[in-house]
Amino acid sequence: MDLVKDIHKSEYGELPSVVVCTPGRFHLIGEHSWFFKDKTLSMGINLPVYVAVSFRDDNAFSFYFPQLKDRKKISQAAMKFRKEDRWANSIKAMIYGFTSGGFEVKGMNFTVYSDILPSGGFGITTAIKVGAAYAIRELHDFKCDENQLIQVISRGNIKFLGSNNYLSAILTAVHTEKNSIVLTDHTTKSYEILPFNFPEKKIVLVDTKVPRVSIWNEEILREPESALLLGELKDRRSYIRGGWTYEENPHEVNLVLSMAPEFIHQKLNSVIKEHQFVLDAWDGLEKGVFGKFARAVNHSHENMRDEYDISCPEIDWILKRLSEINPNNDDSRNPFNCGRITGKGFGRCLYAILDEKDVPEFNNKLSEFTKIFGFKASSYIVEPAQGVHFV
Repeated sequence: MDLVKDIHKSEYGELPSVVVCTPGRFHLIGEHSWFFKDKTLSMGINLPVYVAVSFRDDNAFSFYFPQLKDRKKISQAAMKFRKEDRWANSIKAMIYGFTSGGFEVKGMNFTVYSDILPSGGFGITTAIKVGAAYAIRELHDFKCDENQLIQVISRGNIKFLGSNNYLSAILTAVHTEKNSIVLTDHTTKSYEILPFNFPEKKIVLVDTKVPRVSIWNEEILREPESALLLGELKDRRSYIRGGWTYEENPHEVNLVLSMAPEFIHQKLNSVIKEHQFVLDAWDGLEKGVFGKFARAVNHSHENMRDEYDISCPEIDWILKRLSEINPNNDDSRNPFNCGRITGKGFGRCLYAILDEKDVPEFNNKLSEFTKIFGFKASSYIVEPAQGVHFV
């Protein structure tokens, strides 16, 4: 934090009035079915993003990201989305979120500090947004409760950036706790903190550096017709974990989904399977049974690879090597490790959860990966971290 303060002072000639720390994040499972009012498991992690802010003497806004050696400055009158402003658009969106809600915002200087760049994934862009929103509220002493602040972030995402508002990403950045995972329910727009009580395990995030090359557009799945078809297959029962599940009869499922083109049929069937994997992982976490949690994660990756079709050979190779490390030969249904593609898909990032003693062997596999595929992967051992806070 002292470094962040010093950088801000060096850039703007004064110490910041407010410094906010927001954790990075990755989704463990369920991030591709939120549109259908399902659930997502996510973890805030100790890859922190700091946002430092102070007032200016005019109505302009200055933005500085030292790791990128990038500076931006804009007047309040010229506040608009510009593609070339890249990361700074995230802060501009939060300013817009306040002003569009009737709050009067003064000129400010911002410093963003993060060892992981936004392009690397791991929730860095969301952390910038959430950190900026909290910093602006604190600096101006706005009377704005948590729900209103989430609305500010949502307005910035939807109206300024024109992007989807990923509630699970926001709630995780705000509410995550140490030794915990956040369950977001997209039906009720609520969250629940679940324990991650596996102290013998290490969590390794891997940026494979494989370029994301989309082979199909997820937006075509998010049409109202798809939601209606899945709605017909939802079975709501109060005694079921999560309040509802999908129809289990394969004949009935195929009968309903046959109304959709074959490609959409396959993807919707994958969404149905993912719902059950989320429930299984949730159950494993609550009961402290790592084998059940790990089995759900591994099945989810197979589902993302074979039916949802968002993985790539490079990520599949790493996860195959992971499965060969310390296999449970006595009970294959309860694996000792697990892993899955994470993020937008079509390449780039994955996570692995394994015994601490097996981390060196996993790192050796990553070295092999570089020799075989030519991409120099970066890996980070992470742990669940506290949500957004002032420092």
